Order: sequence, then structure tokens, then C-alpha cells
Amino acid sequence: MADLIYKDESYKIVGLCMDVHRELGKGFLEIVYKDALEYEFRKNGIPYEREKEYVVNYKGIILPHKFYADFVVFDKIILEAKAIKVLTDDHLALVLNYLKVSQLKLGLLINFGELSMISKRVVL
Repeated sequence: MADLIYKDESYKIVGLCMDVHRELGKGFLEIVYKDALEYEFRKNGIPYEREKEYVVNYKGIILPHKFYADFVVFDKIILEAKAIKVLTDDHLALVLNYLKVSQLKLGLLINFGELSMISKRVVL
């Protein structure tokens, strides 16, 4: 079995997401969970960028619309936070697109909108 990419870093991120969900539960808007995550990242000294902007290169031109990843953590992991009833393949595809445009290798898709927090690793 291959080693998990960025195992320690992703465990820290998911652990903080679990703390946020344990404290807030389900039912808040996505922005509330993002604000709580930002607080936890700062409190724990974890480097992050919120709403990181990425351009899309199409056949050598930069398209006018951009992607905004919820968080880039440790300069190498995309964190996409949701607060919905259930994750779908469209949400996974979104994270894959973020990974493609960012050229990062790992994305974490977190859903705070269920009774138990759901996390999925997405590897490019």
C-alpha cells in the first residue's frame, strides 16, 4: 500500500475540521464554517490562504473568469468546504479542477452539512 500524500498535514487539517463540526454541528451556512476554520488555522499556527485565486489557461490564453479555492493550506493542499445535505460527483470534479489549475497534488473536500462531518481526499 502506497503512503498517503501529505499524511501529517491532511490529518491536522481534518482534525481541525472535526473540531469545528463538533463545536458548531450541522445547520450553519458554509461561510460560518470557513470563518471558524480560519480561526483554528490562525490559532494553531497553520499557514493558509483563504479564497486563493487561480486563473484558467485555455489554449495559451487566460480566460476572464477565475477559480477561487476556499483555502490553500500548507501551500500544498486545497481545502474545499461545503455545508450541504450530501456531496456529489460534481463537488469532487470541482476539487479536481482546482488541483489542475493550481498544479497542487492533494485536495480535501469537507462537508459540514451532515450529522457527521464527511471528508474526502482527492489526489491528482
